[in-house]
Amino acid sequence: MSNGGAKAAVASVGAPQPLDWKFSQVFGERTAGEEVQEVDIISAIEFDRTGDHLATGDRGGRVVLFERTDTRDYAGHRRDLEKMNYPMNRHPEFRYKTEFQSHEPEFDYLKSLEIEEKINKIRWCQSANGALFLLATNDKTIKFWKVQEKKVKKVCDMNVDSSKAMGNGPIVDSSISTSSKQFIENGGCIRNDFSFPTGGFPSLRLPVVTSLETNLMARCRRIYAHAHDYHINSISSNSDGETFISADDLRINLWNMEISDQSFNIVDVKPANMEDLTEVITSAEFHPKHCNMLAYSSSKGSIRLIDMRQSALCDTHSKLFEEQDAPGTMSFFTEVIASISDIKFAKDGRHILSRDYMNLKLWDINMDSGPVATFQVHEHLRPKLCDLYENDSIFDKFECCLSGDGLRVATGSYSNLFRVFGCSEGSTEATTLEASKNPTRRQGQTSSRPCRSLGSLSGVVRRVKGADNLGVDANGNTSDFTTKLLHLAWHPTENSIACAASNSLYMYYA
Repeated sequence: MSNGGAKAAVASVGAPQPLDWKFSQVFGERTAGEEVQEVDIISAIEFDRTGDHLATGDRGGRVVLFERTDTRDYAGHRRDLEKMNYPMNRHPEFRYKTEFQSHEPEFDYLKSLEIEEKINKIRWCQSANGALFLLATNDKTIKFWKVQEKKVKKVCDMNVDSSKAMGNGPIVDSSISTSSKQFIENGGCIRNDFSFPTGGFPSLRLPVVTSLETNLMARCRRIYAHAHDYHINSISSNSDGETFISADDLRINLWNMEISDQSFNIVDVKPANMEDLTEVITSAEFHPKHCNMLAYSSSKGSIRLIDMRQSALCDTHSKLFEEQDAPGTMSFFTEVIASISDIKFAKDGRHILSRDYMNLKLWDINMDSGPVATFQVHEHLRPKLCDLYENDSIFDKFECCLSGDGLRVATGSYSNLFRVFGCSEGSTEATTLEASKNPTRRQGQTSSRPCRSLGSLSGVVRRVKGADNLGVDANGNTSDFTTKLLHLAWHPTENSIACAASNSLYMYYA
């Protein structure tokens, strides 16, 4: 066997086994034939950094919070289990915590434009003193929310014995001395007699305040408004805990959490003449570790990495990541399907995951010659691009996510399906799951092909996986474009995925 073959064999042995996904929970499940209200459709999902809290936003402007419950049961002896290196076999369990109305519909009178209340993105911020903090945005306005337990105080009984009190009158008691004192001018007292006056003092009725229960209170701490002319597509909190960015089609603004009336425009791609506009910003995210670095993607399929230390206006990027199309493969739809709908940094900050209409791509930030791996998601839809363009499905914005250990990636598709790929060297994992109580129901109908090399790319072998017949059922029916799984999130420390199918939140574990 050649050296190359030996390396490949070692890589395949070292690759982790495909995960066995199981249904965990569902919130807001529809009954058969139930009509879903537009305002109830989930439009954003986000785990916090610990994974103990999950937030969803919907088209009605509401934010719903869930909290993890299974770790609390272990609170007493969790440390002992860790000392024994004993694995906890329970899967993550969440429960409804609270919800609040984050955004209301507005009307921009200057532009005669309705601004809908739909939550576009939710991002958690650093928690403090037992309170949770998060940012939520619609098309125009970002709000900073604080969610905290407050003790509800209530006025209870009065501190007086009702049997001895007559309204606010004197206390009737034979033990009270009623001897009189002799007074002189200016309040002087002739003798040392401090007995009660005739008839006694009126009874003091003081209310007693007691705290009966704790309620979760959501309070809007700040509103960051009037900074975007176009629809906000991204917000991202910085690792410094003090700043965050917001991005629309043409600009990225940098905010300080404490200052809501001003922001700094750090990226501006708006041309002097709008007729010269060739691409727009589609997604932006801060680096998870370096507070001076961020990345943003464009409608032309490129990702730009920028360093805020280089200049105040970061119009020049420090690195550009894009994949050139092979000559002769260009078509009318090439640019449309190249548009990146979402990017995510891996937890270690070394890789960036991007999702365009057809593929997931994994990029190494130290290698800008091309992606290190490509995962085909919608290759079976390539013959149908014309129909997808006609019904606007080609503009659907699918999100993507990475596991906390960086070994796997996931993204959604049509027919309420989502896909999980292994991205470690030698892995052939490509799993298709359905957002239902039986997630593996369709797996017998699709096959996962092993990766195949596309040749060397600057010394690094690119991998293409998952080019299978996703969404084609046993009868040969193609994907249902009316049901789409756009939003999903991976737990930061465990193999657990939360995904939104219409108004329902499904959770799975492996």
